[in-house]
This record gives sequence, C-alpha cells and structure tokens, in this order.
Amino acid sequence: MASRNTLFRVFYRIGFTPWDGHAIAQSLRDLVEGSGDISALAAGKALDVGCGTGDSSIYLAQHGWKVTGVDFVAKALDKARAKTRAAAVPVKFVQADVTHLSQAGIDEKFELMVDNGCLHGMSDDDRDLYVKEITAAAAPGARLVIVAAPPGGPVRFLGLDEAEVQRRFTPTWTLLSSAGEKMAFANNSGYRHTPIALIRNRFAVRCYLLQLTG
Repeated sequence: MASRNTLFRVFYRIGFTPWDGHAIAQSLRDLVEGSGDISALAAGKALDVGCGTGDSSIYLAQHGWKVTGVDFVAKALDKARAKTRAAAVPVKFVQADVTHLSQAGIDEKFELMVDNGCLHGMSDDDRDLYVKEITAAAAPGARLVIVAAPPGGPVRFLGLDEAEVQRRFTPTWTLLSSAGEKMAFANNSGYRHTPIALIRNRFAVRCYLLQLTG
C-alpha cells in the first residue's frame, strides 16, 4: 500500500484531488436523516475513514455526531481542519492508516463508520487488515457505509463488488443494502464546472450498508 499512499500524497501536493467536494451519498443521508417511514439513526460516535478534506466528517458533525476523521495524508487533514473551523463544528482528525487504527491510539467504539472510496483502492492484503481493524473499532450493532467504485473502471486498482463485500465481512457483519448512485460534485465544489465534472457526474458507484451482528 506504500506506493499508493505516496501517489495520494503527490496528488494532494499538486492540488489534483478530483474525489474531493463530492455530494454526500444518498445512502448516508437516508441513514443519518431518515427516509420515508425509516427513522434517522440516533447520533453517537462516528468514524470517517479515508476522510480526505473532511466533507463527510463535517456533515456528520452538523447532524449531532461526535466524529473522528482518519486519513494518512497530512495535507488533506490540514484542509479538513480549516473547513471544520469555517463550518464551526467539532471534529477530531487523526493522521493514521486505516489498516493500523489500533496502533494509532484510536481505541473508541463507534456506532457509525463511513468509507467514501477507501477500501476499494486497497491491495488484497490491506483489505483483510481493513476488515479486522474496522470490526475491532465497531460498537455492538454498528453501521458501516462503504461507497465504492465497481471493478473494471478506468482506474485499474479501484474496485469493490457485492460478492467481495459478502465474502470479506460475513458472518460478523450483515449486508443490509446495496444501491447504485451517481457521485456528482456538490454545488460548492471547485471542480463542478470543469471538464473533470463531465466524467465524475456520470461516475457510478455502489453504496453498501452493513451492520455488525456477529
């Protein structure tokens, strides 16, 4: 995973971060705010893994969650802290690798865990470590939201499908839902009116909602 970590650090250094500024996934909104006859999940502690510049962390904090955001890129966390100050919400940001959360001193148990494009870019071995660390950090009955690109897309090392989710997480976790979404940029994103948006706005992802049941 070291080479991919270096790649993302370079992207942040040169300011090329087309994954930044995305709209919050509808699956996460439905869980946090409620949808139809389904009540919102009661706010508690949330862990945002691969949090980047903090969009999801800020969203969760605005809805009453006590949020810890984790990313291995220091520059991303610097931007996240600045955005958090501007939004006037409290979020704890930690520079750490999600495959070594326990070594980073993250010893709380979280009722909600959010992954916007983290797991789908990992190597096979790191995916095993990810599941181990996420499970160890989960409170009883915790929910996990994973937003991931399907395999076979333009970026070769990205990809996660439902069969792999089931294989890696069951029986400790139960897959509650799997839904396709378009990941458009948010209205305030700097990429919204660029050529990158023409591709990103048609980029399909899947959102997996799991619950710790084992």
